[in-house]
Amino acid sequence: MTATDEFGHLDTPLEASNSPALKFEVFAKCSTTKARASKMHLPHYTAHTPIFMPVGTMGSIKGITTKQLEALDCHVILGNTYHLGSRPGPELLEKAGGLHKFMAWNRGLLTDSGGFQMVSLLKLANITEEGVEFENPHDGQKMMLTPEMSIGLQNAIGADIMMQLDDVVSSLTTGPRVEEAMWRSVRWLDRSIKAHKRPTEQNLFPIVQGGLDIELRTKSAQELVKRDSPGYAIGGLSGGEAKGSFWRMVSLSTDILPTNKPRYCMGVGYAEDLVVCSALGVDMYDCVFPTRTARFGNALVRTGSMSLKQGRYSADLEPIDRDCDCSTCANYTRAYLHTTATKETTGCHLITIHNIAFQMRLMLDIRKAIVEDRYPAFIREFMRIRFGKTVPMWIVDALKSVNVDLTVPDSSGYLAEPVADDFQKVPNAWTEPN
Repeated sequence: MTATDEFGHLDTPLEASNSPALKFEVFAKCSTTKARASKMHLPHYTAHTPIFMPVGTMGSIKGITTKQLEALDCHVILGNTYHLGSRPGPELLEKAGGLHKFMAWNRGLLTDSGGFQMVSLLKLANITEEGVEFENPHDGQKMMLTPEMSIGLQNAIGADIMMQLDDVVSSLTTGPRVEEAMWRSVRWLDRSIKAHKRPTEQNLFPIVQGGLDIELRTKSAQELVKRDSPGYAIGGLSGGEAKGSFWRMVSLSTDILPTNKPRYCMGVGYAEDLVVCSALGVDMYDCVFPTRTARFGNALVRTGSMSLKQGRYSADLEPIDRDCDCSTCANYTRAYLHTTATKETTGCHLITIHNIAFQMRLMLDIRKAIVEDRYPAFIREFMRIRFGKTVPMWIVDALKSVNVDLTVPDSSGYLAEPVADDFQKVPNAWTEPN
């Protein structure tokens, strides 16, 4: 059978890997950056990367059905082992035939290991070499999560991709605790591999740790590569660290991880982060941000975020985005959404649909630009719309590291002035020169 990319171009993979439950094919590489466009053949679905994966912590995304997710062209969604292990529990999931059948979802599923709760619920957790003892937030009972138990739960859940249980420390932590966690995560990986009972049906991804320490993160990545896993995750970031440190750890990791395997940067979901990290060679992302911010009345647009709660939208009869083809933009006005945002579940539902559609369309645009080898031009146009004349320094530096210099004018005359702030809410106007 002749191979084609997502856009129907006849092609031969530039690189590929075949694991028992995952085939990964790189169809296009950016000639300037480290970006690439690929196919990831999973047991339940073939996903196209770079990909954004919405988060359905307990097997559902608030206010959205699985049929709606299919209509939005979501390829993979996330579930959380810690929460699913508490409720509905592995016994019911096994009886139902796994999470795919339980939630009526026939596409890709990825389950987190529960390790992130070490950071988010640290006051409830006691971490030892054996594992992590949690206090169940639902009933207050103690719950021990070991690498073996995490894998057992994930085998029962049946996700296409499982994550190892890792010893997660805050990205702001320094000192010996970071090295301790890195080496413990390697040991826990080996225990996870040994405990994995369904390697021909499910893929186990290890997680690069090491905090913001170049030496530790390098060693972590090198150790994981020795295990020859189906894919690899970059973890321990997006926890409040300076963005200048964030991108350097991402790029360092992608330089070491195999080029013929998928690379997953955990917890990343801001549009500008997706564009930059794709240039740094990342293939997969997840984040609660697009759906969580929708519940606060915020709609995602290329210039940032539109707070539909604000009074200026009370009589605005335009859609959120004229260029968006989602059902929300096709049928509802900003004024209607202003009326329902944060007050009615309808508003949350409609904005969530738009925000997921925004993420899916952005990733499609990224993939198309890579396949057509015009990703640097796409980056510049994206940054011009998103930020205008001033762009956060970390973005300028990250892109410069992969040969895209925003401070040099392009054919339209656009160039960016770096600013120290990590975030910029709204664009600063840029006028095309005469």
